[in-house]
Amino acid sequence: MLSKKCKYALKALIALAKRDISKPEMRISELSEQEKIPKKFLENILAELRNNGIVSSKLGKTGGYYLFKKPEAIYFSDIIRIMDGPIALLPCASLNYYNTCDDCEDEQTCGLRKVMLEERIASLSILSNTSIAKAIKKEQRLIKSKRNIVTNKFKKQK
Repeated sequence: MLSKKCKYALKALIALAKRDISKPEMRISELSEQEKIPKKFLENILAELRNNGIVSSKLGKTGGYYLFKKPEAIYFSDIIRIMDGPIALLPCASLNYYNTCDDCEDEQTCGLRKVMLEERIASLSILSNTSIAKAIKKEQRLIKSKRNIVTNKFKKQK
């Protein structure tokens, strides 16, 4: 399960990516209010994202946070690792955070590990191929689809 910290980081990045190119910076207070993220918590999240080269900030009256990387180059897998650590559900199935399990007798024949390896591979396939830009496109398609359903339902009622 994603932590709130990770979920908020993804929401903040999506909001920043949706900004008008002519005014890419967004103040923390505006972002906090728009995305309903506690301001102090958001400050910590943005600082961590800045330290990892995902966002940057501009000081001053017209300043704020903005994406340092293009939305097409920010992948869910990277943000999850920055915020939450391993993607795998068990340390013995982790790609970047591998560790042996204390209670495992034989990793090579462990059925639980085998299933968790398969789960990690499937999850990683989705998360490492889903960028912030791709998530926004999916959201736009869903909104359009929902509008079409509502429009068609309204037409049928007439």
